Amino acid sequence: MIPRLIDAVYSLAGTTTAFSVDDGVITGWDISEVKTNVTQPTAEALATELTRLQAVYDSQAYARNRKAEYDQLNQFEMMFNDDRDGTTTWVDKINEIKGRHPK
Repeated sequence: MIPRLIDAVYSLAGTTTAFSVDDGVITGWDISEVKTNVTQPTAEALATELTRLQAVYDSQAYARNRKAEYDQLNQFEMMFNDDRDGTTTWVDKINEIKGRHPK
């Protein structure tokens, strides 16, 4: 999932503090009945963390693309058939997918 402001907040401040967001801006902090006294991250810290989270997300595009293709395969049947028939269909298909989506 593409990183959002809430992900940056959770990354910097944890998930125990209640807060509200309106139009991409934190409008309330530590608003639950039981206060956590966790300091609200600055706008600069949130922007930096969001950039970092986006870079991590972007660096894993190949893995998401591979998984989408792997999920379409009936891999156990392919492996069974390769073992039975002496073929390399499964390995060939996996290598093809990895070739299309390199690390």
